Amino acid sequence: MRLDIVSIFPEYFSPLDVSLIGKARERGTLDVRVHQLRDWTHDVHKTVDDTPYGGGPGMVMKPEVWGEAIDAVIAEGAADGDDEAPAAPRIIVPTPSGRPFTQEIAQELAAEPWLLFACGRYEGIDSRVMREYGTRMRVDELSIGDYVLAGGEVAVLVMVEAIGRLLPGVLGNVHSAVDDSFAPGAMRNLLEGPVFTKPPVWRGHEVPEVLLSGHHGKIARWRRDEALRRTIANRPELAAAIDPATLDKHDRKLLEELAFRVGPEDMAH
Repeated sequence: MRLDIVSIFPEYFSPLDVSLIGKARERGTLDVRVHQLRDWTHDVHKTVDDTPYGGGPGMVMKPEVWGEAIDAVIAEGAADGDDEAPAAPRIIVPTPSGRPFTQEIAQELAAEPWLLFACGRYEGIDSRVMREYGTRMRVDELSIGDYVLAGGEVAVLVMVEAIGRLLPGVLGNVHSAVDDSFAPGAMRNLLEGPVFTKPPVWRGHEVPEVLLSGHHGKIARWRRDEALRRTIANRPELAAAIDPATLDKHDRKLLEELAFRVGPEDMAH
């Protein structure tokens, strides 16, 4: 997979040289290229922003600079690619006004051969940029949460790690991603439960006996119960959205003990 990142702070992405993502880059699984947006400015001050039309606080990033940058990155990628490579990337723009970035979207993006991340700053990128490129390629405006950051760089780091760890060969254990919170499957809509390792007793706290039993069926049941408990406690809106058809008799009994019923009427539980 190829990732191009355009930002006025390329140095922000040094963490992508370490850990799993760094190893994936070394192996060639992930080709990450970071570009300085100011390289496409034409004035002595390397200006990338201007005052907003209609008034208001803050500054807006200029469409001319972004247009030149994106065109150049696409041209470079097309020249570097082979005959089977896509002619254009899928563009990702982090913004608090975008749709929520989820594990499902991370998996969808992990299947793409080429992504281009556009890191906005100030009040954001002139909206005509997304409109322009949206006529020719897929453009996604995505949000990592209901809060505002100083810029898109942190959000891109989050998304790159979430996407990169899903690529084949990046995780040491191929089953790790399957058991993640929010992963599709039987545990969909459930947070991952508590985890433990050696020693069996630490400062008086014991590992749950069932995890030491070697009984795989009982361990799986315990993990699902704990996932249900944690989801109800921390994210009741997720628990309320569980499909009742996926619940077994034991699940229903546990939910009854917790005085929690799945369904829209429980959203205010």
